[in-house]
Amino acid sequence: MPRHNFAACPSQWLRVVFVILVVAVLTACGSASGSDAGDGRLQVVTTTGQIADVVRNVGGEHVTVNALMGPGVDPHLFVASEGDVDRLQQADVIFYNGLFLEAQMADVLQQIGERKPSIAVAEAIAPQNLLPWAQHTDEYDPHVWFDVSLWMKTVEAVRDTLIAADRPNADLYTANAATYLAELAALDAYVKTQVARVPPDQRVLVTAHDAFHYFGRAYGFDVRGLQGISTAAEAGTADVRELAGFIAEHKIRAIFIETSVPVRAVEALQAAVADRGFAVEIGGKLYSDALGSPDGNAATYVGMVRANIDTIVGALTKP
Repeated sequence: MPRHNFAACPSQWLRVVFVILVVAVLTACGSASGSDAGDGRLQVVTTTGQIADVVRNVGGEHVTVNALMGPGVDPHLFVASEGDVDRLQQADVIFYNGLFLEAQMADVLQQIGERKPSIAVAEAIAPQNLLPWAQHTDEYDPHVWFDVSLWMKTVEAVRDTLIAADRPNADLYTANAATYLAELAALDAYVKTQVARVPPDQRVLVTAHDAFHYFGRAYGFDVRGLQGISTAAEAGTADVRELAGFIAEHKIRAIFIETSVPVRAVEALQAAVADRGFAVEIGGKLYSDALGSPDGNAATYVGMVRANIDTIVGALTKP
């Protein structure tokens, strides 16, 4: 686990206190799991909706999945409630992203992982395929789901974990994973087909924070975000000025807001571009760190990726 400077961030002390409380709760509650009192299905808790969607696809009818983070929730800032801790305690298996995405929960998840299967799915990806986090030399960019081919590795991690936890249904998990991997391969091809519609000089993606670098590497986009990889860092005036100058100089047609990040920074960027005599449109909302609402077109991982690429391509190819 990477080391961080607690003195530089008082919220780190709150995390330490919270971890102590969680450990006390887990010790008091023992090692009871959800399947002991349930319907025989594996009780799975995930942090993000993206991971929950993988588990539902692989686990099918033999798992019950509970995602702690709903639509529009920023995992960088999420702090588990008492109810969340109870759900984690009742789970048979826990899946989280890792790579310090769930920053405020990292120590809690590590502690719980000493008592039951707790899998960081993004850490199943080989380090040489991960992108570095410039601010922390010992950490990686956690937003791996924006490269569909990389995200397929997490499906394999979920499959293998479910098989280990429920061997009688191993064949079902294997078959479900194969079906879902084929769907993701088709999704990856769809993204590449859509990207081909964008002129090469317009393949620039400007968003609220640096969540899309895996997307950029996989699909040939220059990606620029106002905030850093974590939304805990605010964009400064100099950041806005620099990016506004780039957009005006290169006549980038559109910039994008994110559903899990406040819009004010992107609106300030748009105004700064206008001050330079160029009008840039806000091309729409992108789903970055969370899925969309359950009744929307981005309620699943596949739906989220399709919605994002359709929004990006539509805005950047608009006459």
